[in-house]
Amino acid sequence: MEEGFLICAGVNMMLVIFLGFIYAMRFLSYKETMQLAEKGLVKPLRSNGSKATLIWGIIITAIGLALMIGLWPLGLMINANIPFGFGPWMLTGLIPTFFGLALVLVYVLTHEPHPKDEGNGQPEKVEK
Repeated sequence: MEEGFLICAGVNMMLVIFLGFIYAMRFLSYKETMQLAEKGLVKPLRSNGSKATLIWGIIITAIGLALMIGLWPLGLMINANIPFGFGPWMLTGLIPTFFGLALVLVYVLTHEPHPKDEGNGQPEKVEK
């Protein structure tokens, strides 16, 4: 009984810490915006298709794939009637994999290519 309570309390405490961190980050962002507004400045807009989105998408996808590969043998070890050893524990890897793929997709769909040099795309000929 006591062991179950400790596990539940630990999970709840981690959730409170996580949500508290998110709240603190939002509050600091709000305070920063208010300080800039008092000085007559505007917070610069973030672009949606930034390289950071692509980088984090690749990193999170790789972590999810590593978790899936690491947890796959678990299904083979328990000798259950599970096709290909693909059980519910694989969600631990599937969720970050698809979240990372979503970030990569956001980058691809919102990325604006930089305009190239004006001209026909051919290198200029230099006459001697």
